[in-house]
Amino acid sequence: MRPAHLLLAVLVAAIWGVNFTVIEIGLDHFPPLLFSALRFLVAALPAVFFVGRPKVAWKWIVGVGLSLGVAKFGFVFVGMDAGMPAGLSSLVLQIQAVFTALIAFAVLGERLTRIRVLGMAVAFAGIGVAAVDEGTAGPLGAFALVVAGAACWGVSNVLTRKAAPPDALNFMVWVSTVPVLPLLALSLLTEGPRRDLDALRSLDLAGAGTVLFVAWVSTVLGFGAWGWLLRRHPASTVAPFSLLVPVFGMSSAALFLGEPVSPLRWCAAVLLVGGVALTSLVPGRKVVEAVAQTPEADPSVRVVQPVTQTPATTSRTPVVEAVAQPTEPARRSFVV
Repeated sequence: MRPAHLLLAVLVAAIWGVNFTVIEIGLDHFPPLLFSALRFLVAALPAVFFVGRPKVAWKWIVGVGLSLGVAKFGFVFVGMDAGMPAGLSSLVLQIQAVFTALIAFAVLGERLTRIRVLGMAVAFAGIGVAAVDEGTAGPLGAFALVVAGAACWGVSNVLTRKAAPPDALNFMVWVSTVPVLPLLALSLLTEGPRRDLDALRSLDLAGAGTVLFVAWVSTVLGFGAWGWLLRRHPASTVAPFSLLVPVFGMSSAALFLGEPVSPLRWCAAVLLVGGVALTSLVPGRKVVEAVAQTPEADPSVRVVQPVTQTPATTSRTPVVEAVAQPTEPARRSFVV
């Protein structure tokens, strides 16, 4: 990777880490669901007029829009508004990689190797340590909401793998059109029209700046740059930089918000980031049965000829295996 590309990968991780601090500031200006709705509204407009028509079926756009935009961000923003610290949120959300692997195993038949299972166990141990740390400093209910958001993120990741969008930025911009109305409706029902109107009437430069950052800088610029890197470098080269997100998240929260980082939280960070690395950066491979898929029917599979040796003879048995299955970190969603 060129130095300029390396710096871009670090910059994207920094943007996504600092984004949690910006969200924390934005929650001082908006109710959480309204804030989330504004994020996607501004991310979609005017970008939707410049990225071209959707390049995947609408069922995938709607599915990811609901699971990622409404469920994941709804849980996370409400959890942070209820007292979940920004830095800890940036760390705990990384458990989405474990949820992604588990859901992909159940739905897509992706293999769970021993190393990946070990990584999941280590990551969940990190979540346990983080829960103990949060229990001494804030409400566990808010912690649980962010974990629920991570689980919904896992669902959206699997849907994204199924969609296999050829243009990441185009996909994300169209996905951003889906959550706007559901989030606005939920905000009116749960947060109240008076509270929403008061927030919009009292909008100042700081509040507007937070919306612009989470929409254009974090979503459009960050996701566009990440997709650009993935088109030029192997996923195994680009994906590890996402592990820097909680580092920048906790550091920026400590620097700008005065959020303390206890020794217990550092311990949770080591366990969680290490477990996520084992879970998501160790490639998996899905074997496809010959009766279900043939090379002629699908160009993504090929016939390989492993040699099976016995004391008496040597034979070749054709095996159909998947090529370029979306089990690499390239298919993970890193939008925050």
